[in-house]
Amino acid sequence: MIERILPAGVATAAAYDDPPDAVLLPEEEPAVARAVDKRRREFTTARWCARRALAGLGLPAVPIMPGDKGAPRWPDGVVGSMTHCDGYRAAAVARSADLAALGIDAEPHGPLPDGVLEAVAREEELPMLDGLRRAVPGVHWDRLLFSAKESVYKAWFPATGRWLGFEEASLTFGRDGTFRAEILASGAPYREYRGRWATGGGLAVTAIAVRA
Repeated sequence: MIERILPAGVATAAAYDDPPDAVLLPEEEPAVARAVDKRRREFTTARWCARRALAGLGLPAVPIMPGDKGAPRWPDGVVGSMTHCDGYRAAAVARSADLAALGIDAEPHGPLPDGVLEAVAREEELPMLDGLRRAVPGVHWDRLLFSAKESVYKAWFPATGRWLGFEEASLTFGRDGTFRAEILASGAPYREYRGRWATGGGLAVTAIAVRA
């Protein structure tokens, strides 16, 4: 699913369940030693996907350790991103000579729970969402907004090491499967990110790939 919205040169891998051969490397075990089963399965299968994606670049299997604020630490010369939700786990990687930043996110394609949109959306985004709902009612635009802001954060954080709040990115969606994020935080390495979105199979996915 996620491969549909990423450019050439990005290697991806995905799983729609937790395969029995999805296992952690010994170095990764302490990170989820006390985690509940659901968290452990998500963590494990996402890293299984990451190693398959790295293999797509011709790179060896290595531990993918959580770093600051849980962001994955990729091998030197690699940018990447992982995502997981109910029924889907995925990873995407590219060489840093090709991409400067990469962010992916997957969500169940359904409406956001009550109260979440108010915490995620900026005031100017609400009329846009209303217009899109009327024009394309089969898409849950509130969920796509949440997902796209997650992808923005995943592209932003490795370059800055700084938190980016939902209110610090203003998004505009195109019906053609694209979106634009204007970054409102000070000291941003990029003033905007451009990404793509897709829905299908019960999922809503978004991705940002910034050329080096």
